Amino acid sequence: MINNKVASVTRDILLAPVYLYQGRKIKRDTIRLPEPNGERHGCVELNTSADATQNVTKKTLNVMVVGDSAAAGVGSQTQQDALVGKLIPILTQHPLVNTQFDELSWSLQATTGHTSFDILRRLYILPTPSKSIDVMVLSVGVNDTTANVSTNKWQQQIEDIIDIAQRKFGVRELIFSSLPPMAQMPAIPTPLNNFVGAKASMLDTVLQKICADHDGVNYMATDFARMIEEHSNGTPIDIAVMFASDGFHPSSLMYGYWAQQLSELIVQVLDDPTA
Repeated sequence: MINNKVASVTRDILLAPVYLYQGRKIKRDTIRLPEPNGERHGCVELNTSADATQNVTKKTLNVMVVGDSAAAGVGSQTQQDALVGKLIPILTQHPLVNTQFDELSWSLQATTGHTSFDILRRLYILPTPSKSIDVMVLSVGVNDTTANVSTNKWQQQIEDIIDIAQRKFGVRELIFSSLPPMAQMPAIPTPLNNFVGAKASMLDTVLQKICADHDGVNYMATDFARMIEEHSNGTPIDIAVMFASDGFHPSSLMYGYWAQQLSELIVQVLDDPTA
């Protein structure tokens, strides 16, 4: 194990000039996709029964999506084609959500380039909501990977995000999406992709452990193998279709599968009597 680690470090030292060259080339040549236009907050009526029209307090499901460019929907033409735009309709159509709630209030707080520190700062700056957030979804880690944030710093900032989410926003269930398969991103050439993929895997392992150690905090391992299988119906598939034209961000196709898996976990945690 030690010999493998030494060999890995030695290899990375030797390849450092290549990593540096490839990293600069990616920054120079990669297409800069904008954040898609569209609504970033809304409220959807769920229960249209006679009781719901009475002058009674409505039970609201409050959902907030927070994070980086993937959460913001970069790679899609509009927010309707992005994560939130695909997630909210799935939730509003689910029987459990319609049974338990009268309306679904949602908001998107995400910006391209945001690291865990940027997200933490954003949560500090945002006003305290009038109603507690039932489910907060976080997409974070890609920019920490490319910025080579240390695992210790990453761990502390994730812990701080959890603390402020629960303390300030009253979050009932926090869901962290796993880091994407960065080694497979078409925009990142070999050998840099292996280096970046290993770093992302390290951060993801830390994230899994943190989520397991906290009540009301969930880790969602995005099932990319399932996405590909469902899309290809068992036939070989070019991984590039899962990424946008920049070879870095999710395609609308991937956003749809991501939203479907995320909705399944949200319903699961809402239906958990111990939650």
